[in-house]
Amino acid sequence: MKEFDLLSIGELNVDLILSGLQNMPVVGKEIIADDCSIVLGSSTAICSCGAAKLGLKTGFIGKLGNDSFSEIILKSLAGYGINLEHIIVDEGIKTGITVSLSTKKDRALVTYLGSIDTLSIDDFDLELINKAKHIHVGSYFLQSKLRKGLPKLFSYARERGITTSLDSGWDETENWDYGIFEVLKQTDIFFPNEVEALNITKANSVEEAIDILSKYCGTAVVKLGPKGAVAKRGDSIVSRRPYDVVPVDTTGAGDSFNAGFIFGFINRFDLSDCINYGNACGSISVTNKGGASACASIDQVVAMINRG
Repeated sequence: MKEFDLLSIGELNVDLILSGLQNMPVVGKEIIADDCSIVLGSSTAICSCGAAKLGLKTGFIGKLGNDSFSEIILKSLAGYGINLEHIIVDEGIKTGITVSLSTKKDRALVTYLGSIDTLSIDDFDLELINKAKHIHVGSYFLQSKLRKGLPKLFSYARERGITTSLDSGWDETENWDYGIFEVLKQTDIFFPNEVEALNITKANSVEEAIDILSKYCGTAVVKLGPKGAVAKRGDSIVSRRPYDVVPVDTTGAGDSFNAGFIFGFINRFDLSDCINYGNACGSISVTNKGGASACASIDQVVAMINRG
């Protein structure tokens, strides 16, 4: 028996969410938000909370500053039962923050990296990987220090029969490379959204992009927002639309999708059911405000899938 079903490695930050915007800000003008909250952020952390809420034994390797933001993060992770033993608190850094400007259809993000870009594989013992069935890393492009070691980390995991997943996140530099294809060669599941997939592959369509990506990783999954998701594994392609819900806040929806898909993957569901679980988690997420605060329970997911 492994100590963890899922061991997440990567960035930790808070989100300042300004929600209910009718449109995005324009320079020189002011707009009003319906609500404001400061909650646990980070792609990797929200995915971890979603997985833990579904019942997976989850641990986290990350780095924080010693400040009020880190207190919010640690309390939130602990509330989901996530193991905090391998989170480093560093007096010399500030905890990162993302400001999320959210409408009903989409969101814009502004991030201060701080602790987000401080973790590297030299900060922890690779032997920790042996405690897990599956390793997940999000926000590849935000984490310049960690991404340098990911080929080694994922190769180490693969050699020991431990599966891996990766989410790219947005590349603020718009380079869209930084060695990502070398990592994908060692990756079991890759989770870009539509825009990220097109930029990474330089493809002209999602179909072309997912075909390119699937030649590198075990399973390529492209998240399509309100159009659902499509996945390709070998010669098998599965596309599913999302469940019918009224969106309130899209913050963290893609990360919640990742959690549902990983839950299905770890439990050896077929590709179609993995997408169904991902879509259900993502759909439930957008009906509430916040990222981790909107994670779905397994009962909610099963009920949504059964309703169809």
